Amino acid sequence: QVQVVESGGGLVQAGGSLRLSCAVSGRTFSSYAMGWFRQAPGKEREFVAAIGWSGLGTYYANSVKGRFTISRDNAKNTVYLQMSSLKREDTAVYYCATSHTYGSMKVTDFGSWGQGTQVTVSS
Repeated sequence: QVQVVESGGGLVQAGGSLRLSCAVSGRTFSSYAMGWFRQAPGKEREFVAAIGWSGLGTYYANSVKGRFTISRDNAKNTVYLQMSSLKREDTAVYYCATSHTYGSMKVTDFGSWGQGTQVTVSS
């Protein structure tokens, strides 16, 4: 069974940066596309970014394009989300998830999820 554990969240001022990490157990990590989602209070979970198996392909939500960068290290079974120029509206719980489908932004196309890590951006 795949286990996903996010870390790196915290409190940051608007305009600041933060890097999230997501560790995935198991020997099949390099066979998964990986995605980051977020969920703010009272809102639905929304897509943030995703990366393909090799790390060469990435895609982003328009709201974070140019500010966030997703990357992965298959030797460490870890995917990262570097967040810069943070805004108050980026405040949310951030989740990492696995997928066998590259190119999707749908929650239902992602299988194993972590417990999430809180990111709070203050003004």
